Amino acid sequence: MSRRRFLTGAGGGLVGLAAAPLAANAQTASTNPLPVVKWRMTSSFPKSVDTIYGGAEGIAKRVGSASGGKFQIQVFAAGEIVPALQALDAVQNNTVECAQTAPYFYFGKDPTFAFGCAIPFGLNARQQNAWTYFGGGLALMRDFYAKYNIISFPAGSTGAQMGGWFRKEIRSIADLKGLKFRIGGFAGQVLARLGAVPMQIAASDIYPALEKGAIDAAEWVGPYDDEKLGFFKIAKNYYYPGWWDGGPQLDLFVNQQAWNALPLEYRSMLEGACAEANLLMLAKYDALNPAAMRRLVVNHNVQLRAFSREIMEACWQATIEVCAAESAKNPGFKKIYDSWKPYRDEQILWARVAEQNFDRFMASATSASSRNQSTKPGQASKP
Repeated sequence: MSRRRFLTGAGGGLVGLAAAPLAANAQTASTNPLPVVKWRMTSSFPKSVDTIYGGAEGIAKRVGSASGGKFQIQVFAAGEIVPALQALDAVQNNTVECAQTAPYFYFGKDPTFAFGCAIPFGLNARQQNAWTYFGGGLALMRDFYAKYNIISFPAGSTGAQMGGWFRKEIRSIADLKGLKFRIGGFAGQVLARLGAVPMQIAASDIYPALEKGAIDAAEWVGPYDDEKLGFFKIAKNYYYPGWWDGGPQLDLFVNQQAWNALPLEYRSMLEGACAEANLLMLAKYDALNPAAMRRLVVNHNVQLRAFSREIMEACWQATIEVCAAESAKNPGFKKIYDSWKPYRDEQILWARVAEQNFDRFMASATSASSRNQSTKPGQASKP
């Protein structure tokens, strides 16, 4: 046999061998095509908050595109199927297959929910992701959520939030006494120890409550969202930082039976879409907040104010007391807290070495540069 004939024959054989499993796979795919799956997702947020609600829409769009339109998720804003703060119940009872929400909204059911979102004086956004994905946090939270018949997926973050809008200045602990503050969950318990009256109100109800005087102050997220919601029209004192929201995580809660019934390919698509939403939401907030902050100050005469050292230290101590009290009576909370706290402390030690020093220098350097650029030729800059 000539070399040419041998190669031709061998090549044909190899092609035939390679084609066989491909043909078999194609036949299997044609006889067992992926089904059309239709889910409903309720969000705990209104459409007006496009940063967060947009994350839910992004998840639905991504799985729809990846599946060729076969995995369809219809998104509903807060109140369209169930009220904002009943999203967990809707998923647990299979009223809907999934919900986009903030886990700490369900602090009243069990304070342990807060670890899935944010604990006062806790992790920033990057640290929360580190704990969730690589520090055992996801496994701990899923174990806790199992009794509510749900499985969770990180699906967004706002980054560090602001401390809220106040009708009057808050200079000392005494100014917190009797203050009706739209804030819920864990931070609400902390502030209650200092005399404030916490009230958990859904996003769409905050403005009217503030306008009518039902509350004296309100916190939501940060400049971009807060400007859209119009809080500056009523309360001009804008405080920072939101020490209760260093890097709150949004989750997609999925009904466990719906998840179990989902084809493996669709599970992978959903996990990937949630991870993408987790990345993009934070990036969007970081992109939009600086300009919104400038508009609030320059165009709307908002007064930026920092919480005093006295208030921060009192809230820190009250947080420690709340955590200790809850750990003493709630084994589930203690189990996660005992893992979470040393992880937080270790993360802060690392952040102090590089991240914080870099940020501190950059803040100082850019501030000095701005002062120098604004100085007229021949005029000395102010120290």
